[in-house]
Amino acid sequence: MIIKRRGLTGLAVGMTLALGVAACSSQGGAQEEEQAAGGGAVGSVDTERYRVAMVTHAQPGDNFWDKIRAGAEDAAQAFNMELNFTGLSTGQGGPEQATTVQNVTDQQVDGLAVTLAFPEAVGPAAQAAVDAGIPVVAFNSGIDQYQEYGVLMYFGSDERIAGEAVGTRLTEAGGGKAICVIQEQGQVALETRCEGVRATFPQTENLQVQGTDAASVRSTIGAKLQQDSEITHIVTLGAPFAELATAAVGESGSEAQVATFDLNAEVAQQVADGTILFSVDQQPYVQGFMAIQSLWMNLTNGNDIGGGGPVLTGPSFVDAENIDVILPFAQEGTR
Repeated sequence: MIIKRRGLTGLAVGMTLALGVAACSSQGGAQEEEQAAGGGAVGSVDTERYRVAMVTHAQPGDNFWDKIRAGAEDAAQAFNMELNFTGLSTGQGGPEQATTVQNVTDQQVDGLAVTLAFPEAVGPAAQAAVDAGIPVVAFNSGIDQYQEYGVLMYFGSDERIAGEAVGTRLTEAGGGKAICVIQEQGQVALETRCEGVRATFPQTENLQVQGTDAASVRSTIGAKLQQDSEITHIVTLGAPFAELATAAVGESGSEAQVATFDLNAEVAQQVADGTILFSVDQQPYVQGFMAIQSLWMNLTNGNDIGGGGPVLTGPSFVDAENIDVILPFAQEGTR
């Protein structure tokens, strides 16, 4: 995947970076080939080449994670690091991710970035990596849990704050009743988002769907709309599900409006067209980039970022007022 980036040096925390010519794969293949041929490090720094792992709960086919991976790969290339990016393959969530964390710990990677969507399962594995002397940072999920497991830093959105902001917007829009669509049972970030929405818009009901089955998601939302004519708003927790929700609205004859967390090119266009009210963007590219960059800074200079607290990358609202600015970046795949 090749994505045209803008403003990469601005993300590098004041460092002047010039990216190498060769592209970086998840295994650092292009860089290693050049080094084997006698070339120097392809990255823009001349520090020791570190091996780092990024272990996520990414579901197959969810292009949200393409942006996180793109940010991580850009940072790995910029800082001369070998990156191993891993998502879920079986969909077993916490147990599978915990096993992967244990595997990369056993491989003695130099640094680890991990999502804590299933903290009870993955947290102890992250703690084991910390105990083994591996610097560990968390991102995207686990803002309320990461410190329990000795994790150094966190990069992501405060999902409670984001959810409350969505509920406030629904209240201001005069909404009567909302459903908050949860696509993955037991995922703490998703549950927290809906709790936040309900805190400021009490007329919110959770709707559990099977996120790996698009047809089922669409039909479940449609059936709920037909069952309850008082629903005025649908809040989805991922961009692909917003598209399914808008389709369900059309098929059911409902007049409910859709708002969503996260952004992709299709959702951005629907915001521009007025089909979707707004998107809550947590800036996944930034999460991926900063997670890997922070490991490099810790390994090379003992730095930590955030002063003991999380570094927030959101919420950042995308709506009719700023969509003209955001749309080109969403179409390029960087937002």
